[in-house]
Amino acid sequence: MKRIKPVKFYFSNHKKLYHAIKNIFGFYPGNIFLYKLAFRHKSAAEKQNGMYISNERLEYLGDAILDAIVADYLFKLYPYKEEGFLTEMRSRLVSRNQLNKLSHKLGLQNLIQSNLELPAKSKSYKGDAFEAFIGALYLDKGYNFTRNIFIKNIIRVHLDIDRIEHEETNYKSRMVEWGQKERHDVTFKMIEEKGNGHSKQYVIELFIDDKSYGTGKDFSIKGAEKIIAERVWNQLLEQGVVEEENT
Repeated sequence: MKRIKPVKFYFSNHKKLYHAIKNIFGFYPGNIFLYKLAFRHKSAAEKQNGMYISNERLEYLGDAILDAIVADYLFKLYPYKEEGFLTEMRSRLVSRNQLNKLSHKLGLQNLIQSNLELPAKSKSYKGDAFEAFIGALYLDKGYNFTRNIFIKNIIRVHLDIDRIEHEETNYKSRMVEWGQKERHDVTFKMIEEKGNGHSKQYVIELFIDDKSYGTGKDFSIKGAEKIIAERVWNQLLEQGVVEEENT
C-alpha cells in the first residue's frame, strides 16, 4: 500500500527536508522542526530566550540512544559472546570514524546548516549530525521506531557486520606510531589482574605523556591493550588530534 504524504507536507516551507528524510530513511517526519534543529551546526546556532540553540543537545541524546540500540542488537546477534567482544563491536559500530563515514555515505552533510567551512574546521561534524538526527527521531517517533529504522535502513543496508567483526586494526601500533611521530610518550601499563585461572582478566591503563586516558579489561593482556587503544584512538579522532583513514 502506497504511503500518503502528510497533509502538512504540501503547505510546508521545509519540503526539501521532508523529501530528503523520506528518500534516505524511508519515512516522513512528524515534527519537522526537530530534524531541522538536528542539522544545525553550532556555528549557525540561533539565539532563543537568551540561549544559543544548535544540534548539540540532540547529539548528546542521540549518542545515548545509539548506544542502547547497538548494545541490544549485538546482545541478540551474538548470544554466546563475552562482554569484552560485545563492547569492542559496539565501539566499532558507533565510533566517530564509522559515523562520519556513514553520514557521508547517506549524504547528510548536504543537509547541515553551518556558517563555517566545515571540512576545514571540524573533524566530526558529519557524525555529530547523524547522532543529532537519531536524537530527533527518538523524540519524534519513539524508541521502537528509531530502533527499527536504524537496524533495517542503516545496519542491514549500509554496514557489513561480518566484515567489521573480522576487521583487524592494530590500534596499539597506531597509537605508538602516532606518539613517535608527534613526540608523545605512549605507554600501556598493566595495573591489575582479576580472578584466577581461566577467569583471570587483565586491566591495562593507557598513558600519553604520563596522563591517563582510561583502562581496558580483557582475558588477555593483548586484548585489553587493543580495547583501550581503540577507545583512545577514536577519542583522538573525535578531537581532531589524529587523522581519519579512508574517508
